[in-house]
Amino acid sequence: MVKSITENPYGAFSTEDYSVFVVMLSISAGIGIYFGFFQGKKNQTTEDYLLGGRKMKIFPIAVSLIASQLSGVSIMSVPAEMYSYGAQYWIIAPTMFAIVLIINYIFVPVFYNNQITNCYQYLEDRFSPAVKKFVTFTYVLNIYLILPIFIFIPSLAFAQVTGTNVHVINGIVCCVCVFYTMLGGIKAVVWTDVVQGLIMFASCFLVVAVGVYKIGGFAEVFARAATGNRLEIFDMTFDASTRQTFWTASIGNVFLWTGYLGLNQSCVQRMVAVPSVRHARSALWIFCVGFIVITSLNCFTGIVIYAKYFDCDPIKVGLVGKADKLLPFFVQDVVGNLKGMPGVFISCVFSAGLSTMSANLNSLAGIIYEDYIRPFNLFKHSDATANNTMKGLILVSGMYCIVMGLVVEQFGHILQMVVTIASVTQGAVMGIFCLGMLWPWANKHGALWGSAVSVIGMSWIIAGAQFAIKSGQLSYPPKPTSVEGCSEYGFNVTQPQHSSFFTPEEESDGFSIYNISFVWYSTVGTFLVFLVGIPVSYLTGSQDLNKVQAKLFSPVVHWLLPETVRGGELSVKPEEDKPDQIKEWIYTPVEDYKLQDLHTVNEHTL
Repeated sequence: MVKSITENPYGAFSTEDYSVFVVMLSISAGIGIYFGFFQGKKNQTTEDYLLGGRKMKIFPIAVSLIASQLSGVSIMSVPAEMYSYGAQYWIIAPTMFAIVLIINYIFVPVFYNNQITNCYQYLEDRFSPAVKKFVTFTYVLNIYLILPIFIFIPSLAFAQVTGTNVHVINGIVCCVCVFYTMLGGIKAVVWTDVVQGLIMFASCFLVVAVGVYKIGGFAEVFARAATGNRLEIFDMTFDASTRQTFWTASIGNVFLWTGYLGLNQSCVQRMVAVPSVRHARSALWIFCVGFIVITSLNCFTGIVIYAKYFDCDPIKVGLVGKADKLLPFFVQDVVGNLKGMPGVFISCVFSAGLSTMSANLNSLAGIIYEDYIRPFNLFKHSDATANNTMKGLILVSGMYCIVMGLVVEQFGHILQMVVTIASVTQGAVMGIFCLGMLWPWANKHGALWGSAVSVIGMSWIIAGAQFAIKSGQLSYPPKPTSVEGCSEYGFNVTQPQHSSFFTPEEESDGFSIYNISFVWYSTVGTFLVFLVGIPVSYLTGSQDLNKVQAKLFSPVVHWLLPETVRGGELSVKPEEDKPDQIKEWIYTPVEDYKLQDLHTVNEHTL
């Protein structure tokens, strides 16, 4: 560690760094002002505000998906995961090929064939309004639990390198995010994501490049990481209680990320903002490549951090409170002497957090307005009132995130916490959509009971696991670190003879459901939906396949449907005499030319 850090841990953030950070926030706010005021006439309808008029381009949508999926939690916690537990997490990168393949050919065609823009509307069409309301409620609850984390973690990084009060900076940045999301709608969200995505890639690359150079090259980095057992990727252990293995990182993440990317309203909203299925698939494949590159770079950052401190762990020395703060410490140490570089890094982390937060705020406002405000007819509904109401919802949600920062500050390992919270409902959402699209005989009773049992069951498992962690009965021990070289930096630290952590296997002779790795939660939740939903559907009278619409099912299972049903819906264009069946974010009468344009797009592309 450089001497300046130990003497003045908050002295490395210079005027140039603050300038870089302010410029990044100013660009984001400027984009919101541009689309809110100078492009205001093009944002007057609710369809424009939430979907960009369905005319968004492929590349910005793809970059927006990359930026919003790689949140500040990922930028900060993935390197910490690699430092503490090794390279096993990297398996998620190549697994993304399978995830995008599943989304492109199972989910995307169904959303486009049914003109769905609110993905939960599909559940009402396929099952019943009750099923839609239940799953929508779980989505809103899930987002409100996770959303404060996305923007608080970058604030934590800022506080680590500047000494600024974490809640002050959290409030300032939340206000900027709310400002441009309110003003510009989906267009501002997407184009700020593009700028922020480029900042993320450039800063991560520069930090890693400088770190590798100072360590002595790639060969030295990998040699140190191998010595510390940080390069094990193919751990083929068949043990569900092991934190990360090849099976958890691949199979477990397929269920987790397929649901998070393909069945999350904030993502679906951008997928259907492009003109056709072909455009949506192209955007997702571009996203796949970008995700693999950024994730691999992010994982390698953790390996470089370990190589830098392989003989003197900053956590044991007391320079860093926990692993999630290692990355800003590393940046301050490695590039802190380069004016502006710490500012670039902090801009990277905040860019990731802002992109995720803005995307979720935009989609959350649309969902709450459509499902929880509009049905009560409290006022006359029009595009203007809808847009203003959603802007108010975004403002309230932003204020909530600021207040909840006080709670997030108490969390332990952030990546584990985020996955755990998401998994309470993620498995149920994944299961119910798959049940609807892939099992034609499922009915509304099976769907409702299956999803309810999944949420209740996962809540019980996760609550039990958290209690076991709090009571010390369950722990995920990190790989060992060394302090043998700390004396060189003036620290007198003794290497402990025994780890203070223990594994579930050491404390229990039998298997406990509470001990399963948190990565398996979404997988278990998905299977619970099928285990309950299929039998209940049969017991309550299976869906009559002669009375279904083929477009409600994924094309991969159309062969299971009767010939009369398949033959009657070879074309997925909307019926001419039933324009009201088109699901779109418009609350005032639609002009004829817009309806004709929708028909033309469907006939040409679907």
